[in-house]
Amino acid sequence: MAPTFTKKPIQLSERSIIIWRVAQTAVWLIGATILICLLFFPLTGIVLFWDILIPVAPALLVISPGLWRNVCPLATTNLMPRRLGLSKRKKLTAKQSGIFSLVAVAALYIIVPLRHAVFNTNGPATAMLIIAMAVIGVSLGFFYEWKSAWCSGLCPIHPVEKLYGGNVFLTMPNAQCDKCMHCVTPCPDSTANVSPDSSKKTSWNRISALLITGGLPGFIWGWFHVPDDASITSIGSFFGVYELPVAGLVITLVIYILLANIIQSKFEHRLTGLFAAAAVSCYYWYRIPALFGFGAWGRDGLLVDLSKIISAWAITGITVALTIFFFYRLFIAEKNRKSWLIRPVKVSAKG
Repeated sequence: MAPTFTKKPIQLSERSIIIWRVAQTAVWLIGATILICLLFFPLTGIVLFWDILIPVAPALLVISPGLWRNVCPLATTNLMPRRLGLSKRKKLTAKQSGIFSLVAVAALYIIVPLRHAVFNTNGPATAMLIIAMAVIGVSLGFFYEWKSAWCSGLCPIHPVEKLYGGNVFLTMPNAQCDKCMHCVTPCPDSTANVSPDSSKKTSWNRISALLITGGLPGFIWGWFHVPDDASITSIGSFFGVYELPVAGLVITLVIYILLANIIQSKFEHRLTGLFAAAAVSCYYWYRIPALFGFGAWGRDGLLVDLSKIISAWAITGITVALTIFFFYRLFIAEKNRKSWLIRPVKVSAKG
């Protein structure tokens, strides 16, 4: 089935472009500030990055992934070679795109457990991780067209964007792509109700969609049952941070495969929505209590301790409300045929 695009393509006005460039610059400067704090004021940087920015991200991806795609500091950085006319503007083949998708999923599952062993307690290490991703993205930008290689390819967040962003509230203009260069098909930004299995061109795409959709709920559950431990010294204990996340991943992946083979293909999007809702709900079920002093591992992931100020029932009420919202939005509600962003006008034949 050919991808469905929502709304007519639009070209941003000069005024709108200026507003978006100001917003992108502001968010980029915030990102740079967080990076500096991670390097020179680690405790502050860790709070800003892991305990404020990252906890907001999943809900934003459900409501409006396009907003994040428009202002993401890494995207702004990684697109610089193209904006400066330094890119060779190569198009990814279907196989390359599929491989990039699978590598992105693998990177997500490799990096996240390392938060317990390294990143949650080590600001400079987190900064080096961010810098490494920026270097990879910029390097790819010298060769490949627009968002194809990083933002819609190797970025470890992109598989989660596709899983959570299947029934968005807000669609907005594309502030990163001046014109549609058809750099990747289907375009995740412009395809209505995009999901991990929107592209099944290659076995690489199918495997990556299977791993992120079926595995993420169990992976998140397992991750929250492992404490931070900055004193890990042996290889065995280092790899121990992967045991529960991988076990959870395997369990929910098997359940997903069994259900996918039972249900009719026309209900496949419902199954994807069910597992997306389960994943994001599980995240906030554990993350919100940890942020406010009700977590299972003491000060791990603590933003501000409210345990002596408010009742645990208040936190439970918030998590239940969010769970209901996510399951309604991603599983129960009908798809609204919205894309993350409105596709820009097509490039001219000479472009």
